[in-house]
Amino acid sequence: MASYSPTAADTAMPFDIRLMNGVASTLYVLVAVALGAAVLLWLTRSPGLSFRVIQLEGELQRNSVATIRANATPRLAGNFISIDLDKARAAFESVPWVRQATLRRIWPDRLAVRLDEHHPVALWLGEDGNERLVNDFGEVFEANVGDVEDENLPQFSGPEGSSAPMLALYRRLSPLLAAQRMEPVAMQLSGRGSWSVELDTGATLVLGRGTEDELVARSERFLRTVSQVTGRFQRDLEYADLRHADGYAVRLRGITTTLVPAGAAAKKPR
Repeated sequence: MASYSPTAADTAMPFDIRLMNGVASTLYVLVAVALGAAVLLWLTRSPGLSFRVIQLEGELQRNSVATIRANATPRLAGNFISIDLDKARAAFESVPWVRQATLRRIWPDRLAVRLDEHHPVALWLGEDGNERLVNDFGEVFEANVGDVEDENLPQFSGPEGSSAPMLALYRRLSPLLAAQRMEPVAMQLSGRGSWSVELDTGATLVLGRGTEDELVARSERFLRTVSQVTGRFQRDLEYADLRHADGYAVRLRGITTTLVPAGAAAKKPR
């Protein structure tokens, strides 16, 4: 079978023609890019693609639809194509009581927004002295404390970032204390990492430092025998220090260990 290979003369092309072809190809590309950019610009500004419906879903117990739209809608920018979903989500999450917003676009003019609200489980007293709230994820959030129906929320206080471990410890201690008819009404973490708990009886438990498991173990050891101590002296608990390795120290109401001066003890009334 015969074969044919083009010669150099057949494939050779004058430089000016090759230059013109290159320039033409470049122009075609530039024109296509420009047209694409123009179409994209038109789409981002087209009133026909503006959102006509904002569909709210999920939890709407703390806020009405009108309140959410009034607070978030003015901060939305763009249309179906150009909207920045991250900024739009931040606009909805800036509304009081909204913990999380999930957004999705529905062609051609609908924005669906699913909202999850904060569920308060504790008050938070920060180092700045301002009172805020803690949700059931252990997150501190800003809201009107007066809107909370539950007046018996425990109060947490501690360094920034300690609300989540504090809630976790509270959830483990609460059933242990409830078994002894005690309820934690306040928890505190000092800057040095020492934990303390205030009970509804007015008593204070100093747990000290350690991991969550260590703190729970100390509390369990204390609660197993504290009723024997209070029952023996027929006095209510005022203070307990659980930081001791082999036991704990307590102070009972109405009982003092203050020494009476020798002279006063010897002196008898006439």
